[in-house]
Amino acid sequence: MHERELRHLIEDVREGKLARRGFIQQMVGLGLSAPMASMLLMHAGVANAQAGFVYKPTKRGGGGALKALWWQGATLLQPHFATGTKDQEASRIFYEPLGSWDRDGNLVPILAAEVPSRDNGGLTPDGRSVIWKLRKGVTWHDGQPFTADDCVFTWEYAKDPATAAVTNGVYKDVTVSKVDSHTVRVTFAKATPFWATAFCATEGMILPKHLFGPYAGAKSREAPANLAPVGTGPYVFVEFKPGDIVRGRLNPNYHMPNRPYFDTIEVKGGGDAVSAARAVLQTGEYDYAWNLQVEDEVLKRMEAGGKGKAHVVPSGDVEFILLNPTDPLAEVDGERSSVKTTHFAFSDPAVRAAMALLCDRRSIQDFIYGRTGMATSNFLNNPAKFRSPNTKFEFNVQKANQMLDAAGWKRGSDGMREKGGKKMKFVYQTSINATRQKAQAIVKQACGKAGIELELKSVTSSVFFSSDVANPDTYGKFYADMQMYTTTMNQPDPERFMDQYLTKEVSNKGNKWQGRNIVRYRNPEYDSTYAQAEVELDPVKRAALFIKLNDLPVKDNAVIPLVSRPRVRGAGHKLVTTLTGWDLDFSGLPNWYRKA
Repeated sequence: MHERELRHLIEDVREGKLARRGFIQQMVGLGLSAPMASMLLMHAGVANAQAGFVYKPTKRGGGGALKALWWQGATLLQPHFATGTKDQEASRIFYEPLGSWDRDGNLVPILAAEVPSRDNGGLTPDGRSVIWKLRKGVTWHDGQPFTADDCVFTWEYAKDPATAAVTNGVYKDVTVSKVDSHTVRVTFAKATPFWATAFCATEGMILPKHLFGPYAGAKSREAPANLAPVGTGPYVFVEFKPGDIVRGRLNPNYHMPNRPYFDTIEVKGGGDAVSAARAVLQTGEYDYAWNLQVEDEVLKRMEAGGKGKAHVVPSGDVEFILLNPTDPLAEVDGERSSVKTTHFAFSDPAVRAAMALLCDRRSIQDFIYGRTGMATSNFLNNPAKFRSPNTKFEFNVQKANQMLDAAGWKRGSDGMREKGGKKMKFVYQTSINATRQKAQAIVKQACGKAGIELELKSVTSSVFFSSDVANPDTYGKFYADMQMYTTTMNQPDPERFMDQYLTKEVSNKGNKWQGRNIVRYRNPEYDSTYAQAEVELDPVKRAALFIKLNDLPVKDNAVIPLVSRPRVRGAGHKLVTTLTGWDLDFSGLPNWYRKA
């Protein structure tokens, strides 16, 4: 379809000549996903469709306890410091953004009175500003009113470098101003095709000014509310034991009618994905289990127990390996893995290419993930419009050996390759999880056949994914040669997802290892291409730019994508959820209930 035809169809939807559903069906027929079709309409300023979910409870409360398992236990309850999904999810029980993404990629108002569009005057045609009207009558859990001042403060707080917020990249280049007590304007420095980042979804949770104001900037880590949140969400804080338990009770003044259904919520941390799956699917001891990174055959056997089922939700998440381009052992200015150092082996393109050849992605899919992970050569896999056709994966030990021979990495008497007195012995770390340890073993076996020794390291999830600046084993510090984990895509647009390879986002001591570029990838071409994508209003050209952004680090083998992962969750048969692949699980928590 030509661009002109596409624009005509979008205008037909705006004018009511074509049903939104009809437009999406046409786009799906052309190979786009439903979320991508919704994003095209959103970029054009067409108001979202109303959510189709029907909430049946007719009163607030009365549902008893909701018991959930998060085998990666939360370690803090401050969303703007949360580097890992576990902490973002725990924070979302109490804090809320202005808008959230549903399963079909529609932006749904939460603390906003409506989603901005050109029809309601919220969006300007030049893509330079957006006006948010806030829901009135909302109060914080301590009874103070929620106003525009809280939004302006959250922006000021997150953009301040001294705060060292992981969300700094979302807020530092925008300006937020108060229009009136319940209206804010977000102004962009340039045309911005994807405007729904600040105050939206995972990174958009609003903080109460009256509690965090005294702790802005350098004092940010001292705020008592970092561990005892006061939000606007459906549940009021009761108890938090880092790495173990989060408890909340029903918010009697919650701003949505007849919500929440459950009287209390308990999120238990620790353990592992297998035991979490068993407690929901097999024994029914818990209602819900997050992130069931469990071998598919094991999940199927558990589902046969009849207590619950696995929900497989399409998403843009990906499990991948990072190859450290810096030296994880040498310390420079108080930090290891400094960009001022160079890795003895992974600075060699031939070594990186050989490592990609030694990752048997098909076996990882077939023998571990099954329906819960598809082998991929791309970092950016969804929505489909952004998926690159230019990459491919290959498992070939012989070819890897030939490549290493040609690059001068010779085998010693012990069979290990070396060059310049440096042996090919790498520390390969990830979080403790049975599927990850099995994937590590598959890669280790192949590397052994190529004269490379891998020392496998497994770190407790609550440590690995924490933002603890004092702990050397966090994934943000990356004090290893290789590491593996899943990065989540929390919106149906790749702009925030692909900032993970920007030079300005390099994780380092200066930003307290909160930068999103964990692998320390630095490429001027990547930075300039990303800058173009940020302002490109044409959806077709913008998609091409993101495909290029995927190809640069992937073809450079700075990262090795393994499997594209839909989100896999476990729920009891009677639990009704509103899960999405584009936001946090608890983004729909107010709508959860239990069938009679």
